[in-house]
Amino acid sequence: MKLSDFKYPLPRNLISKYPAKPRDVSRLMVLNRADESITERRFSDIVEYFNKGDCVIVNETKVFSARLFGRKEKTNAKIEVFLLRELNHDEGIWDVIVDPARKVRIGNKIYFDDGKIWCEVIDNTTSRGRTVRFNYRNDLFKIIERIGVTPLPYYIKREPDEADKESYQTVFAKNIGSVAAPTAGLHFTKRMVTVLEKKGVKIAPLTLHLGLGSFRPVEVEDLSKHKMDSEYYEIPQSAVDIVNHTIDSRHHVFVVGTSTTRAVESSVTTTGHLKANRGWTDKFIFPPYDFKIVDRLITNFHMPESTLLMLVCAFAGRDFMMKAYKKAIKEKWRFYSYGDAMLII
Repeated sequence: MKLSDFKYPLPRNLISKYPAKPRDVSRLMVLNRADESITERRFSDIVEYFNKGDCVIVNETKVFSARLFGRKEKTNAKIEVFLLRELNHDEGIWDVIVDPARKVRIGNKIYFDDGKIWCEVIDNTTSRGRTVRFNYRNDLFKIIERIGVTPLPYYIKREPDEADKESYQTVFAKNIGSVAAPTAGLHFTKRMVTVLEKKGVKIAPLTLHLGLGSFRPVEVEDLSKHKMDSEYYEIPQSAVDIVNHTIDSRHHVFVVGTSTTRAVESSVTTTGHLKANRGWTDKFIFPPYDFKIVDRLITNFHMPESTLLMLVCAFAGRDFMMKAYKKAIKEKWRFYSYGDAMLII
C-alpha cells in the first residue's frame, strides 16, 4: 500500500483540545470485523465486550514534563529544550530538540531554574536535534517535573495547564519515560479497571516509552522504505504468563493502544505466544500484516497518513477503517489524543 492510501480530509474543529470529563464518557465506536458493522457506545460500556478469562494488555509508561524553557548563556535568548530520551543516566546525557535551533551550537550552555540547572550542547544530531549533558545527575526527573511543562502534542493548539498534568496521564502510568501519552489508555478510570477485574479479566501490564516518532510524518510514498524511530520497551514475565494463558484457553487478548500493540508484536515466539523481552523496537506495522497476539484493539482516531492509522488499518482492513473515519467526521466525533475511542473486535 502507498502513503496516499491513508489520506483523508479532517476539519480542524474536530481535533479535541480538552479531554472528556469524566474520562469514560467519551464516545466509543465499535467496529466488528466479522460483519463490518459499526456501533456507537460510551466508553464506559466497553466492559460489556469483555468476558471472564479475557485479558487486556496495557502500557504502564508515564509521561514526564519534557518541555523545558531556559536561557542561553551570554545572550540570555529564550530557548525551548524538548527532552526526547536519556542516553546515559550516570553522565546526564540526553537527546533533545531545541527551538530556535539556529541559535544553539555545540559548546553552548542553556540555563534553567534561575541558573541552578544547566545543560551543555555536546553534539548535533539533526537540524533541530542536539545531544546535551546536564550538570545535575541525581533525581533529575524530580527537577524536570518541577520546572518542565506537560508535552501536549503540537496539534493541540493551546498551552498546557495544571489540569493536563493529570489529564495527559493514564490510570496505568507508573514507569516514567514517555514524551507522549499512550492515548487509548486515557479513557480508562480506576473504577472501570476494578469492574473488569471483578469480571474475571486479567490486566497484563508492559512498558513502552513513546518518543516523538508517533508524530513524525511519513515522507515516502512507498511504505516499505519508511523507518520508524526506535522506542524502548519491557515485557515482564508476569504479563507473558497472563497473555499466554489467555491464548491457550482460547479467550480474547485485548490491547490498549497502538504503542502497546507494537511492543507485543515485537516479541512473539514461533508458536504465536508472547515472550518476555526488553530492548528497542522500530517495528512498523502497515497493511498487510498478520497479527500474532492481538485480537481485540482499543485505540483513538489518528492523523491522516500517520503510522498509527496504518496500524489500525492493518488490523481492521483499510476500506472498513476509512468507512468508519468518514462516518466519524460526518457525525463530528472528537479526534486525536484527547478525542474519542474505538474498539475493533
